[in-house]
Amino acid sequence: MTATRRFRRHVAVVLLALTGSLALAGCRISGTATEPTSQGSTMGTSEFSTLDAAGVDQIRATKTARLDMSSGSLTKAAVRVTEDSYGPEINTRDSGKIALTIAAPNGEISGETDRIRFKTTEKRPDFSEVTYFLTAGSADEYFELIRDGVKRYGIDSDSAERWISSAEADRAKRSDFSITSGTATGLEVNYDLRYDGGKDTQVIIVHVSPAT
Repeated sequence: MTATRRFRRHVAVVLLALTGSLALAGCRISGTATEPTSQGSTMGTSEFSTLDAAGVDQIRATKTARLDMSSGSLTKAAVRVTEDSYGPEINTRDSGKIALTIAAPNGEISGETDRIRFKTTEKRPDFSEVTYFLTAGSADEYFELIRDGVKRYGIDSDSAERWISSAEADRAKRSDFSITSGTATGLEVNYDLRYDGGKDTQVIIVHVSPAT
C-alpha cells in the first residue's frame, strides 16, 4: 500500500470519528434543553403565601395573598411560623388593597381587602380563624357584597335579605349585625356587618374558620 493511500485512509477514519462525536454532543445538548421548562411549570402551580417576615413582605409588595385551607384548616407549619406564634396582622390601607384568595375544601373564598388578621393561641398548631375586611363606598355596593356572599358561600339568604330591607328603608341607620354563617365551601364563612349610613365607607368583617 502506497504512502498516499495510507494517508487517505487515516484522514477518513479521523473524519468519521469527529462526525460521531458531534452527533453525540448534539443529542446531549438537545436532551437537556427541555428540563428547565418542565421544572418551571411544576413549581408555578403549587405556590401559596407564607406568613414569615419574607412572606409578609412579598404580600405587601405584590398585593396578592393565597392561603391554603383546602384541608379544612391553616396550619402554622404550612405558612412557616412557629407553633407559639399568633401570626401577623397585614395592613395595607396606606398602599392599596390585597387580592386575597383562600383555597377551601370546596372551591375558593376571595376578596379585595386592606386588612388581614389571624386568630389563634400559642398552644394551637393552626389558626382558628382568618379575618379580613371588605369595604364599600355606597349602600348599594354594600348590599351587593352581602348578596355575593350569600351566593358564593351559602350565607343565610333570609337573614341577609331581612337586614338589607331594613337598611334600604333607613339608609342613615347604624347597625352591627352578624349574618348566619355559610358552609358551602367546606369552611365556615361569617359576614359581620358594620354599617353606618352617616359614613362614606361601609365595612364587612369576614371571618373564615374550620367548619364545626
